[in-house]
Amino acid sequence: MRHRTQVAIIGAGPAGMFLAHLLRAEGIAAVVIERRDRDYVEGRVRAGVLEQGTVDLMRRLGIAGRLEREGLVHGGTNVSLDGRMFRIDMAALTGGSTVTVYGQQEVMRDLFDAAADRGLDIRWNSADVTLSDLNSDRPVVTWRDGSEAQRLECDFVVGCDGYHGVSRAAMPADVLRTFERVYPFGWLGVLADVPPAEHELVYANHERGFALASMRSTTRSRYYIQCGLDENIADWSDDRFWDELCLRLGPETAAKVTRGASFEKSIAPLRSFVAEPMRWGRLFLAGDAAHIVPPTGAKGMNLAVSDVTMLGEALTEHYRERSDTGIDGYSARALARVWKAERFSWWFTSVTHRFPTMDGFDRRIQMAELDYLRGSMAAQRTLAENYVGLPLEAA
Repeated sequence: MRHRTQVAIIGAGPAGMFLAHLLRAEGIAAVVIERRDRDYVEGRVRAGVLEQGTVDLMRRLGIAGRLEREGLVHGGTNVSLDGRMFRIDMAALTGGSTVTVYGQQEVMRDLFDAAADRGLDIRWNSADVTLSDLNSDRPVVTWRDGSEAQRLECDFVVGCDGYHGVSRAAMPADVLRTFERVYPFGWLGVLADVPPAEHELVYANHERGFALASMRSTTRSRYYIQCGLDENIADWSDDRFWDELCLRLGPETAAKVTRGASFEKSIAPLRSFVAEPMRWGRLFLAGDAAHIVPPTGAKGMNLAVSDVTMLGEALTEHYRERSDTGIDGYSARALARVWKAERFSWWFTSVTHRFPTMDGFDRRIQMAELDYLRGSMAAQRTLAENYVGLPLEAA
């Protein structure tokens, strides 16, 4: 089966689906090719904090109805050092910008529901996806739909298929450069249907390690503790997890923790990763296909959204104005913002976690950094600006 479209999007995660909606709004034809089914993609437990720009885009695309009703708007966040907590008023420090707690699963549901209503073309369960002729003016994507071979000719291919996808691997080895930092610990996270301990997130640095008190709604909590990469989940009963979490959060927050049975428990490794460039020929990379950040800074899905916002503008300029200025500048523009987000996520991780090689000097540097943050409005403004999301123009 042979098909033709303007833009082929590989992957139906946040990057791919936001881009599909952006192109649809501009009248640009696109086909989304996804190797899994909708239930799998929508069911993945991922991020839950949306930057101001992500929320604004959902409103602009007309898919923010549930977000407006169910999302939890946070004007600030909390940092704790050995149980002593202080709040950073992000809204006051950024001219009113906020973040919204709304799970990625909910975002994907909204994107898919709107896609069905708007007739977006999504090819589910696409096996053996292959990209070819990417450095020509007629790239080709092939895959199998069951036993039937499919061929899609297009103007551009956008790789939104994540870290392990085929898109980045299709770039020549002598073109691609990668940068990586693997962290010597992970996050042990649980989901439980209990009310959150605090109205806003709490990032805790304790002598025993990092902890995070987060939430998905007013009745569902998401908690994390730093753990070793060799930990076995089976060794972590709910009681053991709650005891360790409360110890690291400190007595003030621990007194507000409601314990309950967890229904999801997992360990996630942490790493920073960037691939450069984010364009080769007619292939563009976006989202996790191009970069990974540790979750400390809440940047993963938000970076994917900023990538495709820039790319959507560039492709619109190409088709409407017959100008390639935007697509030629996409990689440099996107990477400028990516590296700022990588820097913030690395920094926030470095001042809140315990590293195996830390000695007494390192620990006191951490404590001094957070004490400075507690007392400096300038330092708090820097954190707030990065946390709510730098504007695209700042890239």
